[in-house]
Amino acid sequence: MKRALVVVMDSVGCGRAPDAADYGDEGADTLGHLFGRIPGFELPHLASLGLHRILDQEKPADLWPGAAWGRLTEVSAGKDTTTGHWELMGHPLDEPFATFERFPEGLVAELERRGDVTFLGNFASSGTEILQKLGPQHLVTGFPILYTSADSVLQIAAHEEVFGLERLLDLCRTARALLDERGIRVGRVIARPFLGRTPDDFIRSGNRRDFSLTPGETALNRLQAVGVATIGVGKIADIFAGSGIGESYPTKYNVGGMTAIDRLWAEKRPGPHFIFANLVDFDSLYGHRRDPTGFAACLREFDQWLGSFLPRVRPGDLVIFTADHGNDPYHTGTDHTREQVPLMALGPVQPPGDGVFADLAKMVEWYFGRE
Repeated sequence: MKRALVVVMDSVGCGRAPDAADYGDEGADTLGHLFGRIPGFELPHLASLGLHRILDQEKPADLWPGAAWGRLTEVSAGKDTTTGHWELMGHPLDEPFATFERFPEGLVAELERRGDVTFLGNFASSGTEILQKLGPQHLVTGFPILYTSADSVLQIAAHEEVFGLERLLDLCRTARALLDERGIRVGRVIARPFLGRTPDDFIRSGNRRDFSLTPGETALNRLQAVGVATIGVGKIADIFAGSGIGESYPTKYNVGGMTAIDRLWAEKRPGPHFIFANLVDFDSLYGHRRDPTGFAACLREFDQWLGSFLPRVRPGDLVIFTADHGNDPYHTGTDHTREQVPLMALGPVQPPGDGVFADLAKMVEWYFGRE
């Protein structure tokens, strides 16, 4: 019985993207800067899968038998979650998603009409900054906060208790439908519920939801077609709009994702299955907030879990760890950074391809017999 696991460490890039300067990200290197600037920073279990070799670091590491490693370069235009994940699953974008500084007045007016709301905001901002600016006004008026970023996203923030979580989710579903009706290729509509009563204690809750465009055919669809069960952990089902995902286990934080992986890996399933997981805390809690100390601690926590997981990988299993983009906590701004990503694998892997994100899809399909 074949089983495979791919874990996307959201935003854990490794620098050296050949076109980083085109995105204003020249010199960005998430992992390289963490290792270079935090004294004593070590990730021994990732190192056992070849991480130091990927980063060209002359550090001793006992390599896990059968480990393979390399770097992947993104060819799609963009540096967001959806673009990265779609390309990892063999669906690179021929044209970039639409991005905005402000959404068109006509679009906003129609969304307000359909949702029976009036929006605050409608400009580009980081999530934490816009809560500081508009959160108090939202609490007084009840008006949801509309904003975007450098990525192709339409985000709506609202207080989970004052505005209501289900009302926020319904409003985001309406926004997704409206964008699709008008052929506006925004990659994701994101519901951003938050809690707290003053700017000092505003905090985004764990009930975020992403409403993505539906991709074309990916490796997930092709695996399903040949009888491989496809299982999403974390926000995977949201990223692919459910396409190609047979089972979904949403999680709020990394610890929930790692717990779900442990449980799914321990199950005795009769047929071939592919577990595809996203661990988002590196990105959402630390990368965008430019918090290198928190980012490093989060990686250490993951590495500790990895040490307990690797002994449960059997001969013949395929396990891969990678990322979807960078988010260098030492870089300027608050957005993702255009970087290469690491790839570390255990198990049967096909010979190297072109060193692009879509090579991962080829590895998984080759493993399950789809050359």
